[in-house]
Amino acid sequence: MSKRKSSNSGLTPDKRSRLSQQEPSKEDEMGCFSSGDLMSTSQSMPSVVGIIESISLKNFMCHSLLGPIAFGPNVNFVVGNNGSGKSAVLTALIVALGGKALTTNRGSSLKGFVKEGESSADVSITLRNRGHDAYKPELFGQSIIVDLHISSEGLRTYKLRSKTGHLVSSEKEELVCILDHFNIQVDNPVSILTQDMSQHFLHSTGEGDKYKFFLKATQLDQMKEDYSYIMKTKTMTQNTVEKHRVTLRELKRKYQEKEERYKNLGSLDDLQRKSDELKNQMAWALVAEVEQEMKTMRERIAAEEKSTVKYDQKVDWHKGKVQEANRTCRELQDQLEGVTVRMQQLQPQCAELKNQAQARSRVHKTAEAGLHRKKTNLRDLEKDKDQLNKRIRELKHSISQSNSADTRARVERMNHIQAELEDLSFQDSTLAQQIDQFKQACSAAKEKLIRMSHERQGLQQAMESKQRNLASLESSRLCRFGEQMPALLRAIDEADRRGQFKRKPVGPLGFCIRLRDPELGLAVECCLKALMLAFCCDNHADERELQRIMSHYFQQCKKPQIIVSTFTNTVYGGRNGAVNHPEYPTVLQALDIENPVVANCLIDMRGIETILLIKNAGDARRVMHFGDRPLNCREAFTCAGDQVYSNRYYCSEQNRAQYLSRDIEEKIRHLQSALNAQKTQLDRFQQEMQQVTEDERQNQTLLCRAYDDQKAAQEQYRRLKAELTELQNVAEPQSEDLKPLEKELEELSSRISVCREEFEAVRNQVLTHKREYEEAEQLYRQQREAFNSIAEEAEPIKEQLSNSDQELARSKHHKQRYEELWKTHVDMIETLKRNLNVKEKELQASIAKALEISPERLDVRRTAKSLDSEISRLRHKINTQHTIIRQFREVMENFNKVDKQVSGLEAFLHGLTKVMKTRHYVYNEFSVYLSIRCKYYFESMLSQRGYTGKITFDHKKETLSMSVQPGESGKAALSDMRLLSRGERWFSNVCFLLSLWALAEAPFRALDAFDVDMDMVNRRISIDMMLKIAASQRYRQFIFLTPQSMSSLPVNNLVRILRLKDPDRSQSALPFTQRNPE
Repeated sequence: MSKRKSSNSGLTPDKRSRLSQQEPSKEDEMGCFSSGDLMSTSQSMPSVVGIIESISLKNFMCHSLLGPIAFGPNVNFVVGNNGSGKSAVLTALIVALGGKALTTNRGSSLKGFVKEGESSADVSITLRNRGHDAYKPELFGQSIIVDLHISSEGLRTYKLRSKTGHLVSSEKEELVCILDHFNIQVDNPVSILTQDMSQHFLHSTGEGDKYKFFLKATQLDQMKEDYSYIMKTKTMTQNTVEKHRVTLRELKRKYQEKEERYKNLGSLDDLQRKSDELKNQMAWALVAEVEQEMKTMRERIAAEEKSTVKYDQKVDWHKGKVQEANRTCRELQDQLEGVTVRMQQLQPQCAELKNQAQARSRVHKTAEAGLHRKKTNLRDLEKDKDQLNKRIRELKHSISQSNSADTRARVERMNHIQAELEDLSFQDSTLAQQIDQFKQACSAAKEKLIRMSHERQGLQQAMESKQRNLASLESSRLCRFGEQMPALLRAIDEADRRGQFKRKPVGPLGFCIRLRDPELGLAVECCLKALMLAFCCDNHADERELQRIMSHYFQQCKKPQIIVSTFTNTVYGGRNGAVNHPEYPTVLQALDIENPVVANCLIDMRGIETILLIKNAGDARRVMHFGDRPLNCREAFTCAGDQVYSNRYYCSEQNRAQYLSRDIEEKIRHLQSALNAQKTQLDRFQQEMQQVTEDERQNQTLLCRAYDDQKAAQEQYRRLKAELTELQNVAEPQSEDLKPLEKELEELSSRISVCREEFEAVRNQVLTHKREYEEAEQLYRQQREAFNSIAEEAEPIKEQLSNSDQELARSKHHKQRYEELWKTHVDMIETLKRNLNVKEKELQASIAKALEISPERLDVRRTAKSLDSEISRLRHKINTQHTIIRQFREVMENFNKVDKQVSGLEAFLHGLTKVMKTRHYVYNEFSVYLSIRCKYYFESMLSQRGYTGKITFDHKKETLSMSVQPGESGKAALSDMRLLSRGERWFSNVCFLLSLWALAEAPFRALDAFDVDMDMVNRRISIDMMLKIAASQRYRQFIFLTPQSMSSLPVNNLVRILRLKDPDRSQSALPFTQRNPE
């Protein structure tokens, strides 16, 4: 409870005066000790604040329900045998009033106080709150109820209620304030002395322990700790002062430097006057720049009006191209219609032949089904014949049991041959079915391969057509970079194949890039300019070789630029100078560049990662001129090719994209996408055809193997049949019973012969139908191939028609484009004229503004930019002087502030040193005073028994020694405590405890097991002494817990005896009775 102890020094003056008034004088105490009559004590006012009115426990320690126990205002004896709950009441009192679990010596944590098998424990204590010293009586009333709830996890929660049960607070801080107000110290052994602490105290003989007990009881240890903390704080403050002194010296040095710079400052008036003169020149320089811009605009308007005739000629020429393309399209459409008519004529014949082939296929399949039925009937008859032969063999065997061994061997051989013939017959039928299946699978595979071959041929023709169109478009796109460019690239490829280059040059760079947004073509061309035609080489040797090749193709015109830069396979990453705008892309972001060499070259040569592309000119001006220009952004280009800087704007002289044309780029992209899709489809066809071919090859292999197996089986069948016939022709005696069976066998054989003939006839019919089906299928294929050949004739016409349609679309597009360009050109002239009018108004405004600044026009030779730089320099110089003045004042104020702080801390330390000297002196005097009072009370209480003794304090060594002599003081010398009997030593320690009671202030005192080891005489005297002290201090409450009987005490209204019943394990509550009502 260090927090509450430290707060004791903050008691209000009223409370301190109340405590000082309650302490009796020495004369009063002597009077109470000398009096023998309990009822003759002084009638002091009973305590009205801080005493315990009642306490109740639930599921606390080993008690399910204990209480409520109502205490009296003065003396209370709680009597009961071991296990009745005396120590539980005292433990609950300590824990409920904020004490720690270790203080009770009953457990290391709060969860140990919860009864076993229960989820929580509850303690409720009622404190008296009456009189003028009551704590917040308007909230709590005349009593404060403290409810403690302890969970099984050891969590402690408080609820502070008023006398009526109304919840006032749930904060422990409020309980701490209440305990401080009532001066309740649950961890002070003088206030609450538990059984274990009592045993330790009464048995302790150590002088140091008793001295510590004295310090704790009188709260001198808390004062000592407070003084130590103050001295520690003083040391820390001295260290802080030393640091401030060092800082002060540094600030003084800076102050002197700033003061020196402040004194060396020049005159601000001269700089301001010069700045005003430059501003006057700046105003008329801006007027001159506007006049120059107007002159340039007038010249451009005149030039644009002259070039209008060229646009008219272009529009007329493209109109003629459109008419010519329309005529070509009509001719090709007529040719295509002729081919279509021929295809329509052949289509019914082809359909009829297809139907005939399908009908004959159905007849062939029906005949195959009949053949299969005949084959099944034949197999059944042969099976019956085999069974009949088996019966005959059995009869022959029964007849010829007495024959010779040769006959039996012959019969066994015949039976074995007959079994093998049956197996071979079944194997032959199975192989015949497999052969039919393999033939059908091979036929289906061949048909599928023929069909897929035609489809693949059509797909390849379409791909070749698109590749020719794509090559034509690529060639036309490459020709935009110059007529010599295709030949130059072919020469570069040939030289690279011959090994003349270490790394093949890349270029032209404009041919290696693609636009993500076609509308930005003109902007990108205006940005890159000559780099569109440039080539990039890895080293200077390759550059010289490329120069040599270029010299053959660029003899009459300027050669493209060659850039030498080491080739890398990755684009530059993590460049700190790149622009990142959330709305507008950079040139690098707007391009689709597959080759990292091209991207790195454009980054190095043009810095395309720092140039924004903004379609609208107004937005470009807003971003670059008026808004917060993006970090690292040097310039921007509009959709019209205009170049925008942070302080100027240049209109583009180019009005359309020359290299990155929108129409060809879109067609190339469309053709490449379609070509990639057809390539994927062709790959899938190739895989499927390979799979079908593999399946047909496997089926052919299996068919050949089945034919071989059938031939071998039939050969084996014929050989065994001949052997069986020879064995059967051997003459044997037959019984008359075999004749019906043999006759039936002959009839069955004749039926088998008839069925076999029918089977052969049906098989011949199947072969005839199959041949007719194959002939019809052949006619259908020939007709279909004729139809496909006519369709192939239509493909070139369709391709030419497609090219003609594309040419027509291009011509219309060019015609529309030049019409738009003509209109745009006219609109541009109108816009230039409007801009000229705006400039004229701007000029008038600039002149008016300049006249306001300088009434007389000045002849300015310098540019506005140089004047602006000079003005900025002067402004910076003026601001620098203002900064020096401001820094000088700040350093001076900081120096004065720190100097004042150091002086204040030094004065505080000086005053604190004086105060602490006085405090230490008063502390020593106060400890001596308390020790004298303790000696006096100890000797007085010993005299009640007729003992003599004294207490010796050594405050330097922090020891306390007691010496007591039983009997008269004059008859024997004082003896050490260790020489006393057990009861005498207990009595002496009780006297010492009572003397400490006289020194310490507390609203109640609790003492547990004080008389356990006393004899009856010392116990009676000790109780009388405590009752006398209690009678003299009726403003305090005393709670004594003892297992001994208190029946010998007198009955009066100051003493209340609370007797707890012996514990009964079968009951949930421990009732108690009180000896007499209050």
